[in-house]
Amino acid sequence: MTAPGAPVPIRVLVVDDQELVRSGFCVILDAADGITVVGEAANGHAAVAAVAAREPDVVLMDIRMPGMDGLEATRLITRGSPATPRVVMLTTFDLDDYVYEALRAGASGFLLKDSPRHDLIAAVRAAAAGDALLAPSVTRRLIEVFARKPPETAPSPSRLASLTARERDVLLLLARGRSNAEIAVALFISEATVKSHVGNLLAKLGLRDRVQAVILAYETGMVIPGDPTS
Repeated sequence: MTAPGAPVPIRVLVVDDQELVRSGFCVILDAADGITVVGEAANGHAAVAAVAAREPDVVLMDIRMPGMDGLEATRLITRGSPATPRVVMLTTFDLDDYVYEALRAGASGFLLKDSPRHDLIAAVRAAAAGDALLAPSVTRRLIEVFARKPPETAPSPSRLASLTARERDVLLLLARGRSNAEIAVALFISEATVKSHVGNLLAKLGLRDRVQAVILAYETGMVIPGDPTS
């Protein structure tokens, strides 16, 4: 039970068809401060049901599972209001189409299955905070490769018209994988101001988190992969 006045712990659901993998993640997360595992699931169908029943803040989702896979489960889980949980995909980093489609389905980031425990804990905390997993080079690479694949329907650049000049500056730096601290230095503003701009641009664009903002920046042509001047 959470002590009076203590921060509410981050509620996590672990989804993987391998029992040993699930158990390992659960043990690590339950031992971390401010995190509690509220459930496990062995496939996509069970994950969707568990999200509805347990209301987790973060879902660790394996991609390949029997029955409903992690991709379809992520689509169902992230469909709807921004209050739905953040989904962090568990991957072996083979960069197949499942990874790209997972981003479009609403995943907030990726985690290698063999990551050290501190990376697992950091990933959960980052996702819960809405920061997603943009800092690690692995995610920057994933997003850039993803961005080279043309979407089925490219968003219109006019979608960005509601942003102020400063919000566009922040989005541009986000899309280059910069952290809040790095953006603050680049724009000569405080981190608190950066967070405010990020929150405002996400609200204006109807996006869930930073990963979706980065994807939109690439897909609208605001940022071109490999072009540092875009």
